[in-house]
Amino acid sequence: MAFMEMKLYSDALGHGVGVNVIIPQHYETMIGMNNGTSDEPTFKTLWLLHGLSDDHTIWMRHTSIERYASELGIAVVMPCVDRSWYADTVYGAKYFTFITEELPSTLRKMFRGMSAKREDNFIGGLSMGGYGAVKAAYTYPERYFGCIGLSGAYDIVDMMKNLVSSECKYIYGVENADELAGGENDVFHLAKCAVEAGKELPRTYMWCGTDDFIYSSSQRMDKGFTELGVEHVYEVSEGNHSWGYWDKYIQHGINYVLGR
Repeated sequence: MAFMEMKLYSDALGHGVGVNVIIPQHYETMIGMNNGTSDEPTFKTLWLLHGLSDDHTIWMRHTSIERYASELGIAVVMPCVDRSWYADTVYGAKYFTFITEELPSTLRKMFRGMSAKREDNFIGGLSMGGYGAVKAAYTYPERYFGCIGLSGAYDIVDMMKNLVSSECKYIYGVENADELAGGENDVFHLAKCAVEAGKELPRTYMWCGTDDFIYSSSQRMDKGFTELGVEHVYEVSEGNHSWGYWDKYIQHGINYVLGR
């Protein structure tokens, strides 16, 4: 595997941004690297998102994600989105557009084998990144075959009221977090819309620990998916909001979305 620490200029953000990338290096030796339909080797990609208090370097520093990717022959892309909540912000930086449109387009031009096919793309994250992964996957289910949320902060209204209320107006331009319900940043609403539109939904895996302060948000997401008839796997175990658990359960999530 090759590991790259990249600095890119983003039109969507209006500034340079850090992105860490793990890429399969020896195409001919990697299991599953060629689909047999052409001589051009391709690989699957996991778009892996960070949480509120971290940045794009955190997955490499606190997990063995490179080893897991190497064993599977997949790429992993870890972008930095600051404290944006994966939103196209009112102050102009379009972080959601960056991770779902601009960054995939840019990297696929750089890396020949990075497949754009739905069945070859998965998105995951923890905490704020778990929310971002579900937001992306259920806004664009036609782009992502799988979705992974660990300790996901899915209830954006609750998060903005009780965790980062001072940032609500700065990010979304609203004084009252209740105004976010039923909109493009409400993942419960996005899932409902995807179901009602009859779209093919991503394979979805979620985990949360029972001692996690964000446990209730994961419980509500599980209930919402169940009521909508969305097929998903939701694992619960003892555990809190910490890397020892995320390192373990990201493996469960990857194996599930890959059908292993």
